[in-house]
Amino acid sequence: MNCPLCKEPLVVLELDEVEIDYCTSCEGIWFDAGELELLLEDSAEKDHFLSSLEVDRTAKEKARKCPICSKRMEKVCPVSDMRFHIDRCRRNDGIWLDGGELEQIVRMTGFGKDHRVLRLLKDMFARKTQ
Repeated sequence: MNCPLCKEPLVVLELDEVEIDYCTSCEGIWFDAGELELLLEDSAEKDHFLSSLEVDRTAKEKARKCPICSKRMEKVCPVSDMRFHIDRCRRNDGIWLDGGELEQIVRMTGFGKDHRVLRLLKDMFARKTQ
């Protein structure tokens, strides 16, 4: 599978027992349907964030194609921050997060800087997460 942003091949990584597809070039992450939910665990914060996503038809960011079905994905964003866009497959194949967006989601959902996902990202990618 190739990156919807830079077209480089994605590599499969296991992040806390959830397989993700990662682009080593742009650091984007593809989550098949349901994988992000598994990674963020059951919580009111996760449910609130996911239910707050709305399609933004005014987004200026270029539309990307789903790496599964090759159809144009829609730009969605949380109502609380319309500047933050996520690419979601219209057929529900999954979502694409640009580099750093997973960290933004974890912070936006109120998990804090000690959440296990941020620790895993720091360990896996040698990033400084604050």
